[in-house]
Amino acid sequence: MCQTIPRFPSARRAVNASRIPCLHAGCHRWFKTASGLNHHKSSFHNFSFHKSGLPVHSQSTSPHEGVVCDYHDKLTGMLVDSTHLPISLVRCTGQKCDSNGQPIQPNSPPPPVSEKDPDDWGPYGNQLRFETAEFIFQEAEMSASKIDKLLYLWGGSSNGGQPPFSDHNELYETIDATKLGDVRWDTFGLRYSGERPTDNVPPWMDEVYEYWFRDPSTLVENMFSNTEFDGEIDYAPYRDFTADDKRRYQNFMSGDWAWSQADIIAQDPSTHGSTFVPIILGSDKTTVSVATGQNDYWPVYISIGNIHNNVRRAHHNGVELLAFLAIPKAAKKYTDDPTFRRFKKQLFHAAMSRILSPLKSGMTVPRVMKCPDGHFRRAIFGIGPYIADYPEQVLVSGIVQNWCGRCVASPDNLDAGGPPRTAQLMRALIEELQAGTAWDEWGVDVNVVPFTEDFPRADICQLLVPDILHQLVKGGFKDHLVEWVGKYLELKYGKAGAKERMMDIDRRIAAAPPFPGLRRFPDGRRFSQWTGDDSKALMKVCMPSPFLNRVLHGGHVPQDIVQTLRAFLEFCYIVRQNVITDDTLSDLKNALDHFHYHREIFREVGVQVEGFSLPRQHSLVHYEALIRLFGAPNGLCTSITESKHITAVKKPWRRSSKYRALGQILRTNQRLAQLAAARSDFEARGMLPISRPRENVLQGNDEHEHAGVVDDRPVLAHSDVKLARCHGKCCLPVLSQILIFHEARGRARSVPALAIELGIPTLSTLIGQFLYEQLQCESISPSAGARRLPVFAGALKVFHSATATFVSPSDPSGIGGMRREKIRAIPVWHHGPAWYDTLFMSTDDTFNGMLSMEVARVLCFFSFIYTNGYSYSCALIHWFDRIADEPDDLTGMWMVRPSFMADGSKNLSVIHVDSIVRGAHLLPIFGREQVPRSVDFHNSLDIYRGFYVNRFADYHAFELAS
Repeated sequence: MCQTIPRFPSARRAVNASRIPCLHAGCHRWFKTASGLNHHKSSFHNFSFHKSGLPVHSQSTSPHEGVVCDYHDKLTGMLVDSTHLPISLVRCTGQKCDSNGQPIQPNSPPPPVSEKDPDDWGPYGNQLRFETAEFIFQEAEMSASKIDKLLYLWGGSSNGGQPPFSDHNELYETIDATKLGDVRWDTFGLRYSGERPTDNVPPWMDEVYEYWFRDPSTLVENMFSNTEFDGEIDYAPYRDFTADDKRRYQNFMSGDWAWSQADIIAQDPSTHGSTFVPIILGSDKTTVSVATGQNDYWPVYISIGNIHNNVRRAHHNGVELLAFLAIPKAAKKYTDDPTFRRFKKQLFHAAMSRILSPLKSGMTVPRVMKCPDGHFRRAIFGIGPYIADYPEQVLVSGIVQNWCGRCVASPDNLDAGGPPRTAQLMRALIEELQAGTAWDEWGVDVNVVPFTEDFPRADICQLLVPDILHQLVKGGFKDHLVEWVGKYLELKYGKAGAKERMMDIDRRIAAAPPFPGLRRFPDGRRFSQWTGDDSKALMKVCMPSPFLNRVLHGGHVPQDIVQTLRAFLEFCYIVRQNVITDDTLSDLKNALDHFHYHREIFREVGVQVEGFSLPRQHSLVHYEALIRLFGAPNGLCTSITESKHITAVKKPWRRSSKYRALGQILRTNQRLAQLAAARSDFEARGMLPISRPRENVLQGNDEHEHAGVVDDRPVLAHSDVKLARCHGKCCLPVLSQILIFHEARGRARSVPALAIELGIPTLSTLIGQFLYEQLQCESISPSAGARRLPVFAGALKVFHSATATFVSPSDPSGIGGMRREKIRAIPVWHHGPAWYDTLFMSTDDTFNGMLSMEVARVLCFFSFIYTNGYSYSCALIHWFDRIADEPDDLTGMWMVRPSFMADGSKNLSVIHVDSIVRGAHLLPIFGREQVPRSVDFHNSLDIYRGFYVNRFADYHAFELAS
């Protein structure tokens, strides 16, 4: 075995063929060396299980056109021809079976959703009681006292009638009586049982560490049978190809890892035709309150790889809370004790092995499970990717800090790379090397045996996935590039000069015009603590224009620094795309090569003289391989688990009494799961509307990146959209819908009055030109007289805003990948300055990207009914011209400027809103001069005459404005 270990610096000793058994009760492991046995005993038998010490009351009582899809030919989970077929022609009916696992005819209908009566509302009794319980407990998150007050007022009102519940106790008891989704919390304890000192035994050695968990197999079965996932789930590994035979990676099952796992599973003929169900795990410590003491929790989440990435990102019961891990703590004098540190690592792996043990039998013998389409299929489980930030990856994989979990590159020179790190290699190192050698030369902690060793086909080193949030956004951008640029300015201009320049950069950031989902920074990038959202927001605003303007036109940093920033941002935005092809991977590699080449400037100028052997930057070299293995990274990012913290930990903690809060958090999560399961059941039985549209509007805060998330599917939202009869049609590969709403009060109601209000005397002519184009479907020549134009003299309605609804799965979006944003045209915003947004207009469908669109600024939304009986929804716009016919070489962004006529007047048009694609974000080209203090986000579009089209505003804009 030792001869298979690469890069070993000295001669190998012969492998000892003798077998040494472990004599621990119930253990059947054998080892080649005494050292291997000692490592095993230290890792696996250095603790003992104990019953929970928590009181009983803490426990709860209760298809793409033109895409070719190739499915795995053994673990299909479906019946398809083995030849390549367009996905739109494939009927994935599934290799179905009955509830006993016996095959049935492919065209057999699914069994009834439920044997219950159509009016059986379970413990709720009727629809009113269910929806009241759902609203009070899930949506309003009321406390017990507020619930009692609401029900009291309800019962005391003159026409309110009897309230659905007498008090909060009855409401809680009703939810607790819901059998659906009732996965009980269980607990176990672990305690140190290794060698102890003869006296002064550390208290942590006597502590029993409590772990709370739910049965993972039941959670997976509930998730797999959720009817909401029908059409958003894959029953087999597959490979997508474009029309020109290039790979296409999107959802998890489109990657090579699921395919290779199916190959291994299929070696057992009894598994043929079953469905492979990868178990996705994630863990991350979170703090709920610092002010009241360090209240830390360590939740573990579970999902399945079959559901699509957009479902997992939108949660929708696609990510479930599995467990709460203990966080061992000790007095300060024991914090750095090697025994305590080793024990904490071993405790994690022992607990994870125990928690996941109910899944183990299903990893070799298929289990019959009900699926979202109502049919039964046989399923084979497998430990899949583990979502974690770098410190958690170190713990999970058993490596040493600053080493890479995926390869054996030396931490002193990570850029040199190294052979892949595998479970087989790790086992060989643990058995063959001394602890110090393994630690120093291979980055392996021999005292840690990963929990995945207890499960078939699981290799933790191959299951560490990309972490866009911590590796790129927080790591590469915030901790590295932003800090390095600041250090460069200090080296070149001194602290005072650097501060002056950074203050000017802050003013430029603060002057960035508003944009939906884009956070404003009135003080620039000066805030005491950066969060992940802060970093993502500054990536959209700080680097693309205000910062680059300063360093470019001010000449304060070399162009290589600008190129470094651009290459890094392009890498970040490419990997965040929802669909990645071979061509995309080529672009990704080019961006990474440019980043590695240009970042050397930081070494040359003395900022990073020690080089770039940084684990988070090194992780970028693995992204291409990981995308090929697991599909698009946006479905496996720690942003999923961090956002789940809000609903699973932080909100339940806030509504608790704060005393012994964990038991209350567990109960809250269980009740939320029961309500969600009940709704899914009622919808499936036709008792409630299916997929009730829900929009995350974040009232009053459309700067948040999650504002505008639309919880619906594109086929439902756009099935009745009718495009206007306009000359320019929407030519972009996105679904888009523009809706005008909220008629403005006190605005003009006729064309002459609106012309006076806007100060545009030619408005009547512009409306005539618009009507001519609508009626004739052809352009008016510049020499055409106004007498030939249709005249509109009727009433009109003015609106302050419109909404654009579009498919943008790469951004935070709902289950169908949809977003909604406001486009404003308001003369007075909250008794202050005007707000006129800019937008993309679809103008030429013979080109792609920016060449198919124009940029304009909207001055007014209005609608009217013409004499032909048609209603026209319009926008008055001010056109912007491209400064050049290609993007700027250095920044990669298009540049535009306001368009004016020969007489100096604005180049205006009236257009139909159906030709609007979505909002556009422009950032001023500031030039060399410092930004005056009078310039802010309200007036920067009026003051400056040149702008970058910010393709980094969001991921959808990055794809559009190419």
